[in-house]
Amino acid sequence: MSDKLKGKKILIGVTGGIAAYKIALLVRLLKKQKAEVQVIMTEASKQFITPVTLSTLSENPVLSTYANEETGEWNSHVKLGLWADLMIIAPATANTMAKMANGMCDNLLMATYLSARCPVMVAPAMDLDMYLHPSTTKNIDLLTSYGHIIVDAEEGELASGLIGKGRMAEPEHIIEAIENFFTPAENLPLYGKKALITAGPTKERIDPVRFITNGSTGKMGYAIAEELKKQGAEVTLISGPVLLQPSPQINKIDVESAEDMYQAVDQHFDEADISIFTAAVADYTPSVVSDSKIKKKEGDLAISMKRTIDIAKTMGQRKKANQITVGFALETDNELEYAKAKLIKKNVDFVVLNSLKEKGAGFGHDTNKVYIVSEKETKELPLLSKVEVATHIVNEIIERKD
Repeated sequence: MSDKLKGKKILIGVTGGIAAYKIALLVRLLKKQKAEVQVIMTEASKQFITPVTLSTLSENPVLSTYANEETGEWNSHVKLGLWADLMIIAPATANTMAKMANGMCDNLLMATYLSARCPVMVAPAMDLDMYLHPSTTKNIDLLTSYGHIIVDAEEGELASGLIGKGRMAEPEHIIEAIENFFTPAENLPLYGKKALITAGPTKERIDPVRFITNGSTGKMGYAIAEELKKQGAEVTLISGPVLLQPSPQINKIDVESAEDMYQAVDQHFDEADISIFTAAVADYTPSVVSDSKIKKKEGDLAISMKRTIDIAKTMGQRKKANQITVGFALETDNELEYAKAKLIKKNVDFVVLNSLKEKGAGFGHDTNKVYIVSEKETKELPLLSKVEVATHIVNEIIERKD
């Protein structure tokens, strides 16, 4: 057991989800690393694990009310918020995340959260449909925009019996996230490296109200951007129109069309040590964009299309020896053959291939099944969450860096 967390002050907020029982192991793992641990529980969380258990393991009284009713002693949420080096809310239920996102304060945990000056880590846990609900997604995006660290929920069997995303990250994975948080930036493998990544679709305008696009949600690209940041890189994310927000530390540039994306990449490519082209950029765009809405007429409508600039290929032609570039391929036929051809055509270090024939892969999913294709070998990964796929891709980059 390492002692990376020795002397660190960790404040854990436990809320009312079935995953609360796992917090006993989380506290034990923290104490093994000689961290100082203080636990705040909501009343609902006591239905799943007792304060006595967490008090015994943390070696500190567990707090849940503003004052001790017997002694009148005040449990100062201000002092708790100032004491901690890191506050972790786990499990973070949909209800608690909604309160956090909107500044609602109806218990000691929320008062402490709103008073905390330390970074905040959030480990969501709930059932599949609750996790996928637009309101939950919006709240997680808001918490991310506040600068909070989200330890993403994991796939698996849920308390309801459903199979899917919503399980709280395992305590060992939360410990890993905490260790990464406290690791000095200069010790991270991509410290000092500049990374450029494209993500999402492009919109190619036909007229002021119509456009051509594709089904990319940007999830894969955004996951890679977050992993690059986690490994110490300075990240610039050039994003087409998606319903996602990256961590505040990531420099996001919003674009719409393929031409917009090309111009942004052209401006930042030369200074980038690492460039990853995940965006689903339109291959064709209307030759002429109407200034006014095209009115419906009798008969068919033909739209003349022209080729867009191949961004990855163009950047590959001016790539320097010390630059690492990564291409993406989404295919339906002859997948490996096309991916290997792109290695040469676009002068990239490796291609990440996913096929629309694979269940759970491609646009819109939280999972992906990919092949990492390089000149020397082809690695097939199993079906994984896009966060896990991002880790594999960034590890491939780390192996190739100077």
